[in-house]
Parts: sequence; structure tokens; C-alpha cells
Amino acid sequence: MKKTLTIALACIAVGTLLSYNASGEGGPKPEPLPKAKTIAELAARYDSSRCMECHEDAHDEWSESLHAKSILGTPRTAPTIITAIEKGLKLFPYSGVKKDSDITVESLMMCMKCHLPQLDEATDDVAREIVATIRGWQKAYKDGDHDKVDKLQATIASLNIGCMVCHNKMAIIHKYADGYPQPDTVYGSQVGDHEDEEINKMAVAPALGESIFCGQCHGQGPSFELDHPSQCATAYGSYLFAYVAHGGNESCQECHMHKSELGHNMQSYRDETMAEMAVDVTVHGRSIFWRKDKADGVLPIGIIDVEIYNKTGHGIPDG
Repeated sequence: MKKTLTIALACIAVGTLLSYNASGEGGPKPEPLPKAKTIAELAARYDSSRCMECHEDAHDEWSESLHAKSILGTPRTAPTIITAIEKGLKLFPYSGVKKDSDITVESLMMCMKCHLPQLDEATDDVAREIVATIRGWQKAYKDGDHDKVDKLQATIASLNIGCMVCHNKMAIIHKYADGYPQPDTVYGSQVGDHEDEEINKMAVAPALGESIFCGQCHGQGPSFELDHPSQCATAYGSYLFAYVAHGGNESCQECHMHKSELGHNMQSYRDETMAEMAVDVTVHGRSIFWRKDKADGVLPIGIIDVEIYNKTGHGIPDG
């Protein structure tokens, strides 16, 4: 036991040391950009279409994923945001939100921390515009105004987890050690020049290919740093404590991008390939005759046993 403990402590020490010596390409904390004042302005700041010319395949894959419509969802997410406002914010006595005009960026962060982290670069007017747009979209759908539905749905979908959210804003996790993401740099697996007038450098982010990167949003549970933590995705916590702790060694990216061959079209239960990778289902059925009572007599019935074995690295379903 002593030898095992010594080895474990040595591994922890080496891991800690490595984190302080990571070869990140970040730098000093940049001056914040002026706050975006409209949805259009925030969407333009993170518009992924500028990446499409050189990365067409990755862009096409991403456009099929829920990352490309992280607020709209399937489209289940947008209505859920409204539910969180009506059944949560407006009912909490100390939220400061009694009507839509009271909504701020801060009050929406219990959802947007993951669904739209770049909202922290916008004014409170943008938070209110998002809510108004979702409400308008819902009303248009109810009224059967399909042209308006399409227009407002496109506006909602313009806010998403696009290329530069992952490859810049959220790219570097340990900022004190590795530096802050630089506004002129796209982070990936290469170092060098990048063919873009504004984002003209490429650099490596140490954790971009690791599960901890996904854990920033697909997390461990309540977001305790918020004034009102929300219990949402726990996939990364489950991955750590139920998979890695029992010897699992594959990353989120290995399953959801590489083994699935989906690339940037990162899917879960909606995709047949991922569903087949996730579970083994065994069904056993048998028929018998059952003597119910004197009135109904003998009835044929079926008994079906369904066994589902979870092959993933985390609990399912989860997000």
C-alpha cells in the first residue's frame, strides 16, 4: 500500500509540474473589445463563415452539429431558456428579474455560460434582444407565420459555438501558466502564419485535444462560480469518476470525433453511429398462457426482457 501510494503521489507531482510547464502560445491578458450592442454585432464577431474557404470539410461537419445552433437546439433549447426565465428567474425572490426588461447578461449566464459563453462580450441589451427574438419566434410559430419563423430562427442560430469560440476564446484553460488567448491567433495543432487579415497567427493550445477542454461546458455539475448555480451537464464529472477512475483512457474527442469519423459534427444520441457505439441492447421475449380468472379464462401474454449495457465513458443520457 505504501509503495502504491508513493507511486500515485509521484504521478500527481509530475502531472502538476507538467501543467506549470505547458508550452502554450498564449500571452498577456488582452484589452477587452468594446461590448457588442446587438445580436448582429455579436454574431459577426464569431461568424464561422470566414473559416469555410480553407476549412470547408470541418465547417460542413460543424454545421450539422448542435454546436452550430447552441441556443436554438433541436430546437428544444430556445424554449427551455424561456422556461428558465419564467419558472426560474422571475420566481426567484432575489434575482432582480420580474419582467423581460430586467434581464441582464449576468442573469442569463446560468444557461449561456455553456450555450453562448461569448455573451459576456455583449451589453445587457443583447441579452434582452435574445429573449425577445426567441419569444417572437415562438409566437410566429403559433400564428403559422412561417416566413417570420424562418427569419427569427436564422437570427437565433447565428449565435452559436462556432470555430473561434473553441479555437480562441475557450482554447486555453490554465491562463496563468499558458497565457491568455490572443485576438490575432487561432489555436489548434500547428504553429505558424494563418491566412487571415485579422487572425494571422496559428498556435497550439495544450489542452485542446484533451477531455478537460470539453469539460468546460460538458461539466461536473453545478456552476458554483455563478450567483445562482445551475445543475446541467455532468458528462465530464461522470467521465472522470466512473470511467477514468476505473482505467478508461479514451478522450471525448477520440469517441465523438475520431472513432465515429464524425469530425467536427460532434453528435450523441441523435446519430445512429454514436448510438451503436454507446450501448449494447439485448432483447429476450417469450410468450405464455396466463389463467386470469373464471370470467376471462386463459389469456396469451408476452414477456419481454430488455438489457441495455452502457459502453460509453460517462453516464447516459447526459449533455
